[in-house]
Amino acid sequence: MKKAVATKQAPQALGPYSQAVVCGKMVYCSGQIGLDPKTNQLAKEVDQQAKQALHNLKAVLTAAGTTPADVVKVTVFMTNIEDFQLVNQIYSQFFVDQQCLPARSAVGVQALPAGALVEIEAIAQKKKGSKSNE
Repeated sequence: MKKAVATKQAPQALGPYSQAVVCGKMVYCSGQIGLDPKTNQLAKEVDQQAKQALHNLKAVLTAAGTTPADVVKVTVFMTNIEDFQLVNQIYSQFFVDQQCLPARSAVGVQALPAGALVEIEAIAQKKKGSKSNE
């Protein structure tokens, strides 16, 4: 059985999709961009967008009853692959103090929704007994 996850702590979906879907013990998070959920404004610089996208991702993970420590796979999309080192630096501050870092792909793409420079999606595994917070 699958269940949609929604939180006001992250930007609302820009199309016909869920912020995340829980299916069994797995949580599939849609890509998050650097939109501030309070202002619906996109940060200007790629590092600010990466920080906000990860903040948004954390909010979705929390609503699904998981944490960044539960993430098993991440995909990072960037409109300029030359931003890889900067985005990687921000990313490394998000996944800290973990014995097993998530697997990850980083992909250069031509464009992203809303003119974003970076988008980050994740798959997490719920711990036994954890429940959705919303």
